[in-house]
Amino acid sequence: MDDWPEGVIHALQLDGAGGAREVAWDEVLAWRPGCGCLWVHLRLDEPSTRAYLEGHSGLNDIAIDGLLMEETRPRVLTRANNLLLTLRGINLNPGEAPEDMVSLRLWSDGERVITVRRRRLQSTEDMLAALRAGDGPDSATALLVAWLDRLVQRMSDSIEGFEDAVLGVEEDLLLEDTGSLRATLGRLRKRTIAIRRYLAPQREALARLATEPLPWIGELDRLRLREIADRQVRLVEAIDEVRERAAVSHDELAARLSEQLNARMYLLSLVAALFLPLGFFTGLMGINVGGMPGVENENAFWVVAGGCIVAAVLVLAAFRLRRWL
Repeated sequence: MDDWPEGVIHALQLDGAGGAREVAWDEVLAWRPGCGCLWVHLRLDEPSTRAYLEGHSGLNDIAIDGLLMEETRPRVLTRANNLLLTLRGINLNPGEAPEDMVSLRLWSDGERVITVRRRRLQSTEDMLAALRAGDGPDSATALLVAWLDRLVQRMSDSIEGFEDAVLGVEEDLLLEDTGSLRATLGRLRKRTIAIRRYLAPQREALARLATEPLPWIGELDRLRLREIADRQVRLVEAIDEVRERAAVSHDELAARLSEQLNARMYLLSLVAALFLPLGFFTGLMGINVGGMPGVENENAFWVVAGGCIVAAVLVLAAFRLRRWL
């Protein structure tokens, strides 16, 4: 709306029936418990965001610092009815790398939800689309559960892409098409390592969230949170499997490249060994000193050439007897 400060992405009041309406900034500032669930979504880098949180939100310093912290890792903090949740989502923004994960910070007391982000997160857009269609969450608890569900679902889609990528690498190895596999494997391993850096603590954060004694999270919602946490565990296991398969493929690729190099070096060694006696013989016959036999004989060249051929045949026969060929 026109009166929203620069730091406000949206301010919505849920209607309790799956929809929401945009509220004026004066209504946000005048909001009190019992007025309905309010969701305020803010930009991290805008000064007006800090001004609202410090001057009008009623949050304590710990919650404000958690929402505005520059670098975050997934975690859960609770106190009485208050929840501070920091998570990461797959970066699905155009032109950006999926492993450059997007952070989102959430605070809620069961009646009001305040979220802060720096970059766009697709799971948040999913929630907005559902609310605009009248098919969204009807409470702060439902918003939290549905948002986490979409967050994990988006991760699942991306990790399936990593699984397809490592499967393609394995198929190329079977076909011995190793042209650009080293670069592909390098990028894949880098991405999975970066993603797991946040997925592992996020797994613990979601598991803890499902057990926190928040009175506004009912038993059915706890079951859904446990199911979401289990899915997050499976995603961590899947990303670990992708990393291991990529490592095995990298080792197999390195072994094949080593075999190819050894085969080429072996061939060069055989060629050098074959021409070693020939080079010695022709070098000996080419010295410019007196007394060289055959200088006046017109058939001497053919005798030398025949000798070289006989020497080459003998060397090849020796290689064959020793099973070097």
